[in-house]
Amino acid sequence: MSSAEATPGHLVWRLAMKWRTAVDRALDPLGLTHAQYVVLSSLLGLDRPSQRELADHTGLEPLYVSKLARALESSGLIERTRDKVDTRTVRLALTPQGRSVVEPAVTLVSALLDRLLEPLGDPADFSRELITLLAVPLD
Repeated sequence: MSSAEATPGHLVWRLAMKWRTAVDRALDPLGLTHAQYVVLSSLLGLDRPSQRELADHTGLEPLYVSKLARALESSGLIERTRDKVDTRTVRLALTPQGRSVVEPAVTLVSALLDRLLEPLGDPADFSRELITLLAVPLD
């Protein structure tokens, strides 16, 4: 590995790509992509978020969340409903079918993450460092 390839930025990029590829491959038999999984698994822990709230939670672009939500709704995995107070806001929730698809996916991705983090021992320190880095404003 050259010194240019060993920069933290390059390594973060490589790890992100390795993770995305591994998750896509693991989820393929379930008919999900990594991005779809992120939306569905996030909905397990959120109470009918707006598309904007889900975008903020996941780090995905709002337009991309909207596109994913429409596709997941067409597949019967989520429901999109207008907010009763602000009709411009679209709220998202898992359907029973969506829950039955995402729950085994969470187990699968969790096992994959355990494999990835195994060399670190206790991943709590690593998680705290990642949270610190994610909190740094870059814009």
